[in-house]
Amino acid sequence: MALFDEAPARPRRRSRSMVAGIWAATVALVALFVLTILPTSFVIQQPGPVFNTLGTATGADGEELPLISVEGAETFAAEGSLDLLTVQVRGNRESTPSWLDLAAAWLDTSRAVVPLDQVFPVGQTQEERKEQNSALMVDSQHEATAAALLELGYDVDARIVITGFTEDSPSAGVLEDGDIVRAADGTPVDFVEDLRSIINAGGGTPVELTVERDGALHDVTVTPVAAETDGATTWLIGVTTMRTFDFPIDVTIQLDNVGGPSAGMMFALGIIDLLTPGDLTGGHAFAGTGTIDAHGEVGPIGGIRQKMHGALSAGADYMLAPLDNCGEVVGNVPGGLRVFAVETLDEALEVLETVREDGDLDALPTCTTAAAPTP
Repeated sequence: MALFDEAPARPRRRSRSMVAGIWAATVALVALFVLTILPTSFVIQQPGPVFNTLGTATGADGEELPLISVEGAETFAAEGSLDLLTVQVRGNRESTPSWLDLAAAWLDTSRAVVPLDQVFPVGQTQEERKEQNSALMVDSQHEATAAALLELGYDVDARIVITGFTEDSPSAGVLEDGDIVRAADGTPVDFVEDLRSIINAGGGTPVELTVERDGALHDVTVTPVAAETDGATTWLIGVTTMRTFDFPIDVTIQLDNVGGPSAGMMFALGIIDLLTPGDLTGGHAFAGTGTIDAHGEVGPIGGIRQKMHGALSAGADYMLAPLDNCGEVVGNVPGGLRVFAVETLDEALEVLETVREDGDLDALPTCTTAAAPTP
């Protein structure tokens, strides 16, 4: 028998701070869930695989093959590395990264958050994008081969081939698909730039073209039409063209599942190294990126920041970057990597020679705040 009646225990009241904490945690969890599933309109660019143009690559059947192989000329073993750099894109129109992924990428200097439409244009399918990048890669390989062989003194027999006509083209019915333009107003032309220059110099006057058709030469006349480009008048003959080459030796570049034109300069350097005695690199580890044309002109590319981090991760000591990308290079070079700015294949070769010969690296062109063009 109890001596005292025990009063029922009173429930303990939660403090205001405890209640506030519970609500804050609940809101945070809900926000976290929403951020995980909420669709975004961005993708993430990050460093992609790195390939040594002096080494091997995996073929379609899984076999390791020389990334660059040459038939019809003596080749020489090369040490060191001439790495081409790539960028991977995380996300697509069907599956974009979450807001949490984007937040992590924003805090990572090796990655970049890019608008979805910038990488995947509206109306372009994945297959169309893949085909476009594959075509750009093939063109890049041809231009790089031409640039390298011209640098070494070979004749590459460049040709301008008519591949189509614009709407209301003044050339329709005069030129035909497959015509090879050999001369304009009596001046031999091997490159589109030469043809364009002659057409514009005429200021709209009819231009006489010598074309090769079915193995025979024909002279035809086309009257250009005016067009406004960046506020200036240019003269057009309304055709699309493709540049082809007749190479004196066979150069094969084996690189599957990589698209775009940005490996051109490194392809050219790799070809030159294989076709010349000694080591172009002096045994050093180089990486680089940049488009190239048959004239040896180096052009800008995308994803330069990610590529610099890719170069460092691959163990490169030096990197070659297009001068036109300097606006993105300045202030973003990761520690331990030295970046040189180049505009031409000759300038790239000069950098390699200076490093190889233990020359004055400080005299080589780099990206500076004062001389950093914005692409």
